Amino acid sequence: LAAALAALLPAACARRSQDLHCGACRALVDELEWEIAQVDPRKTIQMGSFRINPDGSQSVVEVPYARSEAHLTELLERVCEKMKEYGEKVDPSTHRKSYVRVISHDGTKMDLSGIKIDGDVASSLKFACESIAEEYEDELIEFLSHEADNVKDRLCSKRTDLCDHALHIPHDEL
Repeated sequence: LAAALAALLPAACARRSQDLHCGACRALVDELEWEIAQVDPRKTIQMGSFRINPDGSQSVVEVPYARSEAHLTELLERVCEKMKEYGEKVDPSTHRKSYVRVISHDGTKMDLSGIKIDGDVASSLKFACESIAEEYEDELIEFLSHEADNVKDRLCSKRTDLCDHALHIPHDEL
């Protein structure tokens, strides 16, 4: 019995880690996309060189602030704090864990039945989020600076393999 349990334990831990990292990646992208959507689309930021060209002009362009590298970098520094607003939900048939918001952005009441809310879940999710944000910062900025479709699937499954188990379709069909 001990040998059987010892053989199953690494698989269970690996699955928990994969569920956690996949959930953190998907929550991270959700939060970033929500934050981007909150910015006034008319707000711009000047980008380019502030040096003066030989002809006296400057190579400065205005770009939308919401998806600018400066804004995205700022969001990445603080977005993982939002993981404390998530809880853990276990699928009764597969026993896979997913992570869902337990505090709505707009204050509406949410159905929290079957969702585990505790400090360990939040801190594990926050740590995983910070690791992903740091390791995949360039990819996150690349995908989010352009209005890409399916950023969650493209980043969390196709580019990083953090959610390989979540998709039952080959990468080529994404």
